[in-house]
Amino acid sequence: MNAVLPRFLKSAYRRDPIISVLMTVGVVDALIGGMNDSWSLFTVGLGTAGISLAFKLWRIQQRRPLPDEPVVQHYLPSQSSSPTLPLLTISKKKPRR
Repeated sequence: MNAVLPRFLKSAYRRDPIISVLMTVGVVDALIGGMNDSWSLFTVGLGTAGISLAFKLWRIQQRRPLPDEPVVQHYLPSQSSSPTLPLLTISKKKPRR
């Protein structure tokens, strides 16, 4: 559990840093407001966390689905244009002394 939480937080902050910061601020405000009996701070914190969570869910729904087939780039011409490649010939000459 200890290794999973930091990894999850790092990946969340890398993907959506602004939303993650707003979520953190909202949760911290709600915790402070709840412990100090400051209901206005608690309400503002819950509102901030709720709005950022709703915005994140809305962005997830707006993402385009990935294409089914990956795009393939061919760097060599197809075999129909050139039937065979030229063969390399190696001359068997004796080296000079």
